[in-house]
Amino acid sequence: MSESDIVKDFLIESHENLDRLDRELVELEKNPANKGALASIFRTIHTIKGTCGFLGFNKLEKLTHVGENLLSRLRDGALTLTPEITTALLDTVDAVRQMLEHIERDGSEGERNDGPLIDTLTTLQQVPATQASEQTRPSIGEILMERAGVSQEVILQAAEKQKKGDPRHLGEILVEQKAVRPSDVVEALRIQQSSRASGGVLDSSVRVDVHLLDKLMNLVGELVLARNQVLQYGKKIKDRNFMAASQRLNLITTELQEGVMKTRMQPIGNIWGQFPRTVRDVALACGKQVVIEMEGKETELDKTIIEAIKDPLTHLVRNSVDHGIESPEARARAGKDATGRVMLRASHEGGQVHIEICDDGAGLDSERIRQKALGKGLVSAEQAIRMTDRDIVNLIFMPGFSTAEKVSKVSGRGVGMDVVRTNIEKIGGTVDVQSRPGLGTTVHMRIPLTLAIIPALIVTGGSERYAIPQVCLLELVHLEAEQAASRIERVHGALVHRLRGRLLPLVFLEQALGAEQSRAADRKGAVNIVVLQANDQQFGLVVDEIKDTEEIVVKPLGRQLKGVSAFAGATIMGDGKVALILDPVGLAQRARVIGGAAQRIVKEQERTAEEKAGGNRQTLLLFQIGQSGRMAVPLSLVARLEEFPRSAVERSGSQQVVQYRGRIMPLVNISAAVEVSGLAEEGAGSPAHSPLQVLVHSESGRSVGLVVDRILDIVEEEILVEKVGQRRGVLGSAVVQKRVTDLLDIHELLRLTQPGFARAAAAGD
Repeated sequence: MSESDIVKDFLIESHENLDRLDRELVELEKNPANKGALASIFRTIHTIKGTCGFLGFNKLEKLTHVGENLLSRLRDGALTLTPEITTALLDTVDAVRQMLEHIERDGSEGERNDGPLIDTLTTLQQVPATQASEQTRPSIGEILMERAGVSQEVILQAAEKQKKGDPRHLGEILVEQKAVRPSDVVEALRIQQSSRASGGVLDSSVRVDVHLLDKLMNLVGELVLARNQVLQYGKKIKDRNFMAASQRLNLITTELQEGVMKTRMQPIGNIWGQFPRTVRDVALACGKQVVIEMEGKETELDKTIIEAIKDPLTHLVRNSVDHGIESPEARARAGKDATGRVMLRASHEGGQVHIEICDDGAGLDSERIRQKALGKGLVSAEQAIRMTDRDIVNLIFMPGFSTAEKVSKVSGRGVGMDVVRTNIEKIGGTVDVQSRPGLGTTVHMRIPLTLAIIPALIVTGGSERYAIPQVCLLELVHLEAEQAASRIERVHGALVHRLRGRLLPLVFLEQALGAEQSRAADRKGAVNIVVLQANDQQFGLVVDEIKDTEEIVVKPLGRQLKGVSAFAGATIMGDGKVALILDPVGLAQRARVIGGAAQRIVKEQERTAEEKAGGNRQTLLLFQIGQSGRMAVPLSLVARLEEFPRSAVERSGSQQVVQYRGRIMPLVNISAAVEVSGLAEEGAGSPAHSPLQVLVHSESGRSVGLVVDRILDIVEEEILVEKVGQRRGVLGSAVVQKRVTDLLDIHELLRLTQPGFARAAAAGD
């Protein structure tokens, strides 16, 4: 291993160690009796110091040596941890980090003057310092004997020199004697720390250069494109052998893609680790008492996403402490605990990662925000009157907006929250804020798992194809000509569709992209609507055709199209042609759905609905089994609705299956599996020649098809579930659309009919 490689490994490991030091020092301040944390901190500083000596970083070695002496006093019980000592040690971590960054840039430790910090560390020791603990040195000798083949006699001779007053480390003496190489000593220090931190169990992971992972990801992307082309070609030639080979290629490509994407996944805890230190520092600067709690640290995201959300998350955490949490005196007056609480939560849901930053502070004053926005000219008086409290609170994301009374080191310049939203939207995410006066504020972020390969819905507008990221997709609506005439209305100049009693603003794709309005808006035939989510606003995108969903490789747009807000990127389809990827937020802004007349209509309707609302509202998919059996299932449990010709049904043993998206999907006939009121004999509700109507339910990457006789409707209603006897596969009954309807218990149904699927789904959770 060359010296440059040793330095590179040293920098990587030291940065990781410093991140851990931040966390452990904050934990130690909360619990000074935590001997394990203190021992871990001491080992980390000792390892950094030892490696610096071999690599010739003298300033770094001197600083860490003084810090180690202070930690030694704490470990031996000669000192008690105080806030001043914690601050000095955290300052040492910052100084080491700055020197490491300087080494990374130009190979030198820089001109930084650490004299005052070293004086502070020395003063805090209170009693004369001694050399760092000798007990770690024999273990270095043992490791060198085992790994580098050094004889016990040579180790003992070096140890004897130390006893006679040689101030150098054991490894330095052995290097000078040419008994070992510097790289052997560095490796021994690494093994020493790893084995102690994990109780003797060495880490089995392997470091891989991130550029290699990026290259592998690009190659997998090209393989996915080639796979899509092969599958499309296979549909044309109708050759069974070729189809079998292409399906095998599809399966292997999918597994390889998932494997490579996992190598880029990192737990969000990697960036959350710095937040206890951030909260401590900001709280100290503001004179507040704040603790931070975290849930879901193991939630994984792509490395690119992790890097993109690091700064926005840091800003939001700082804001929670500075703006959200009150002073101890104010909290006491409000009857709260003097110590404020900031909570971070992360979870996977619906192909996205949901992140919440919550605090139990004073909340946001909507009236004050309204007045600030009016004073800065960010909204008009008419807009301010029409806005709901939630709309007003979200004004904090507008450029130049701040509720701080004065500018401080921490915040108050009105620069930040708009950048947070911009950065999150750049990666295809959304951010929303909700607040309750006196109780606290919650910022909710939804972000994609990865940016490289995503599932998308393919649609057409005119002669062109477009891709819509599936994470933005809520549902698909098809209206026949007579339905379109009665359900699409023009209100205050905006076209809307009345969907389950709610008004949905419509955007005609061709018109939004510059096609002639007459062709787009004055259709006489059937209408296809793709219901999309853009920030906190839903709208319907009217397209010519809805094709299918497929995985696409996201390619960046050329600089000529960078300014076109309607597009988020491009992809290459299976036939080799390019399709543009639509950006729902940009499309909504371009069509004035966000902030326009259509949104005002919807907001007024929502306000009215909220005043009337109460009870348990759910969105349900209604279907029929048999001749008169009516059932419903929560729409959130249905991934897709599919139709299969009966000839596509095959058998695997006694199980009916179909080939679905390159995999084998088992089928469950609901009418045979559950006991439903009003149910006739099996299959009585659908003609033998009609295609199978199937609800696809997916969990942990596996899918199962639930066969029904007829899909009736999707409704959103308040329901009261009542138990009417004990029936297999039925949660209970409720009145839906003025008729008694049984609610399907999907999880019990799968436990009874597909125990293997249920076990695999539980293991995936």
